[in-house]
Amino acid sequence: MKPEEKAWHDLRTAASVRLRSGFAGRVLDAARGPGPGVWATLREAAAACLRPGFAARVLRAARGATVPSYASQFALSAATVALCLAAVLFLHQRNQRLADERNLAEWRAIVAFAQEIDVPGR
Repeated sequence: MKPEEKAWHDLRTAASVRLRSGFAGRVLDAARGPGPGVWATLREAAAACLRPGFAARVLRAARGATVPSYASQFALSAATVALCLAAVLFLHQRNQRLADERNLAEWRAIVAFAQEIDVPGR
């Protein structure tokens, strides 16, 4: 037996000792899900929660729903584009202003240092 096969065999043996009996059956039952009787009971409970005529009302509402016109879809798209463009321009302008302020502050420090070392008589 190869060392890998022995290691797998030892691992399977150690794991099977720690599992309770019937573990594999419980896992398979859980994987299969509830049986047909449970589903029927769930359907009956759900149907009891709905008022009579619910399905007919839903179908009537779905058939009577109006589809948005192309003009309204275009207007919504145009408004979305305008809002996104305004947000991008605002953020770009803000970032540009902050960068300009930071650069000016650094240049002021450089100018002050240059004036300090350029004092005549030193």
